[in-house]
Amino acid sequence: MTDLAKRVALVTGGSRGIGKAVAVSLADAGAAVAVNYREKAGEAEAVAGAIRARGGQAMAVQADVSRADEVARLMAAVERALGPVDVLVNNAGVGVPRGVYDLTEADFDLTIAVNLKSVFLCTQAVIAGMRARQWGRIVNISSGAARGAGGIGPHYNASKAGMEGLTRGYAARLVKDGITVNAVAPSLIETDMVRQMESAAARIPLGRFGTPEECALIVMMLVRNAYMTGQTVALSGGLSFL
Repeated sequence: MTDLAKRVALVTGGSRGIGKAVAVSLADAGAAVAVNYREKAGEAEAVAGAIRARGGQAMAVQADVSRADEVARLMAAVERALGPVDVLVNNAGVGVPRGVYDLTEADFDLTIAVNLKSVFLCTQAVIAGMRARQWGRIVNISSGAARGAGGIGPHYNASKAGMEGLTRGYAARLVKDGITVNAVAPSLIETDMVRQMESAAARIPLGRFGTPEECALIVMMLVRNAYMTGQTVALSGGLSFL
């Protein structure tokens, strides 16, 4: 499928897990893809290399997207190499498991910065260009923890609930500019974060963890749908319902 031909996509936190699956899916649909990473250079380069091996166009680009100066550098690098960003997938995130009695201010600040502030910074950086072109797609990777108890801690819940608030706020204000903004809220996808939590697949009515590729399918649906905006799509194998 080449319905995103001549479009440029940026996936934050794209070196592994859900971000990797989304980056590959966007490339398969014809987009040129920037794979952002903070520390996993080798893994990000491998994702970009795999896309290029399949005939696609991709680059790996380092930046800490919780910092405004780094986001500015990231966007400039992507635009020089691939062009202005048409599709933004805000996937970068951190999950530091903490109980309410050992949660620190540093844990809270880090989680909010990486999971929530990064969405604000990256979105602000691309919307002017999207508005000028009257076309844009922004997809934020949230979590079932935005509405449930979750297994990481209240700091994580707050960061993802805030992300969904940003999703609706931007969607309402950008819809007339041809820009859609949606979120995906996966629960217990088989990633490093879920393995760290030592969660049991038996908790899920479907009887197994979800896969990053299944999450990428929802992202692609949102990218392709010009009429859907301001929505959060739950992906939980029947564990929860929005």
